[in-house]
Amino acid sequence: MPSRLSRIVLAALCAAGLGACATIFDSAEQSVLVQTVLDHQQVSGIGCVLSNDRGRWFVTSPGRVTVHKSTQPLVVDCRHEDVWSYDQIEAHQNASRWGNIIFTLGAGQIVDKQTGAGFDLPSTLTVLLQRGEGAAARGAPLQQPTSTSVY
Repeated sequence: MPSRLSRIVLAALCAAGLGACATIFDSAEQSVLVQTVLDHQQVSGIGCVLSNDRGRWFVTSPGRVTVHKSTQPLVVDCRHEDVWSYDQIEAHQNASRWGNIIFTLGAGQIVDKQTGAGFDLPSTLTVLLQRGEGAAARGAPLQQPTSTSVY
């Protein structure tokens, strides 16, 4: 028969293992604030489309929107008249990673990757706008997406 101490240790390990799984304790959604900046000044009223493999969301800056988390980058496409921005924001694995590996032998990591719950975006996305027409006016970026967002 296990001793009282071994039952307490077992219970603590089980609790820690469950705490490691972001799917159980974290949401698969995240609220982000989108701000737009042009020439070092915040600009309001810019329409932005945020998208990843989990969906598409619309917001007018400055504004808050709830997106579905994903392991894939969040594409941010903002446009208004002659100003625009196109960027991809990488989601970063949150603190559940090591707990998943240690306590669930990687099973929690697999689940969290499927739901996106184990990944976080910055809570504020500051989008740097550019002036110009051409390809941006036709709905395509002028250049390859770069990491121009300030977190």
